[in-house]
Amino acid sequence: MTLENSNVNPKNRKASVDKQVGQKTLLLHNDDVNSFDFVIKSLVDVCSHKNEQAEQCAYITHYKGKCDIKSGTNDYLKPMYNILRDRGLSVTIE
Repeated sequence: MTLENSNVNPKNRKASVDKQVGQKTLLLHNDDVNSFDFVIKSLVDVCSHKNEQAEQCAYITHYKGKCDIKSGTNDYLKPMYNILRDRGLSVTIE
């Protein structure tokens, strides 16, 4: 079966593939505590984001409530999760 002929929603197909290979997502959640500058600096320092990417993530988080900031295995994401939590940011791994 080709992707063009599939009746499966592309978003559901991606989620299914990610689950199969053990991929997780590190999510940043909005809060009323941390400044944009602090969040941006933390994403640059901890997640190796470029400044522009970190700014976009901060704005998406502010307006949508959360943003995917990194993808990978749990072992890859856990150290970043711990450091961001230690800095007072609200993050989850899903």
